[in-house]
Amino acid sequence: MKLEPVASLLAALVMLLIGALINRRVGVLSRYNIPDPITGGLLFAVLASLAYATSGFQITMEQSIKPTLLLMFFGGVGLTADLRMLRRGGRALVIFLIILFPYILVQNLVGVSMAKALDLHPIFGLVGGSITLVGGHGTGAAYAERFAEINNLQQVMELSMTVATIGLIVGGIIAGPVAQYLIGKYGLRSAADDAAVASERESASPISTVAVVGALAGILAAVVASRWLAERLSGGAITIPSFLWCMMAGIALRNLLPFVGVRWDDRAADLISSTCLSLFLVMTMMALDVVDVARSAGPFLLIIAMQVVFIVLYVIFVCFRFMGRDYEAAVTSAAFIGFNMGSTATAMANMAAITARHGPAPSSYLIAPLAGAFFVDLMNAFVLTVMLALPFMGG
Repeated sequence: MKLEPVASLLAALVMLLIGALINRRVGVLSRYNIPDPITGGLLFAVLASLAYATSGFQITMEQSIKPTLLLMFFGGVGLTADLRMLRRGGRALVIFLIILFPYILVQNLVGVSMAKALDLHPIFGLVGGSITLVGGHGTGAAYAERFAEINNLQQVMELSMTVATIGLIVGGIIAGPVAQYLIGKYGLRSAADDAAVASERESASPISTVAVVGALAGILAAVVASRWLAERLSGGAITIPSFLWCMMAGIALRNLLPFVGVRWDDRAADLISSTCLSLFLVMTMMALDVVDVARSAGPFLLIIAMQVVFIVLYVIFVCFRFMGRDYEAAVTSAAFIGFNMGSTATAMANMAAITARHGPAPSSYLIAPLAGAFFVDLMNAFVLTVMLALPFMGG
């Protein structure tokens, strides 16, 4: 049974609400900041996969709206980014990138070492490394096609998609507990929290219809601008993804239009963008065939388990410490796990779940999408090019 667009959107909303209800009723999920879309979407995926495996009944969803939802989310992030408050993020971004590069090397060394221990071709170690975990489904598919043709590796495409999918799930599950551990151990709190509370008390008025319409217009303007820019500037030496253009367009609108008297209600923009992200992620999770994923994973489950151990240790002892050992560092660490195990959307969902409970982290919201959307891909491509050229990776 294929759900038409409106029914698909309704199903996503229902599972999002169910995920929120479960997270609030189950203490361990609430305590460790598991994102509502992960809980609701994964529950649907499990039930749907079991129904298909046992009775042949299959539900498929119309998901053509997903790219627009993701762009709207990043447009909203840009629309709430006041550069006057976020100027200090520049130094933090540089530190974050310095921390990120060696981790990509570590992730691939872990993957190759595990592949050799499991008597697999070393290239499968890269498939269980940054090709799929940092690169995601798109990078995984691109490299898998090459490996199938040049190296004659069987089922490499299916395995790449499986590992990328498992990484997406794991990245959304483990980040919350790690961040909660850091917040609890060091007694951290949001530096922006006091200002935010004071601002709320001064402006206790509800969000107006005009504010929502204005924010929605700004977000859609950023989406239109990003698509235009991505189309006009495609094919260059460096390709900037549409959602990064969208965030930059939102930042430009947020910080330039006040000079001509146009101002935004950040609360409305934040509400719209958070809703779009939740819908994007829950629809992604709902489309998973978890039975097929579990069946085809095989030894890659051991590789991913080892990747989890290493990224948790790296985040606690390297990322968190070098980023400043404060609340922003804990939130950024959750994002680090998100896009190094899943995707930029997972990283943003991880941060959203933590900040909803513990308070704002404005620098983290600027650092993570810039690093995850642009710089990490360049670093990953460089590392993979070097590793694939090593003699023991051939044949």
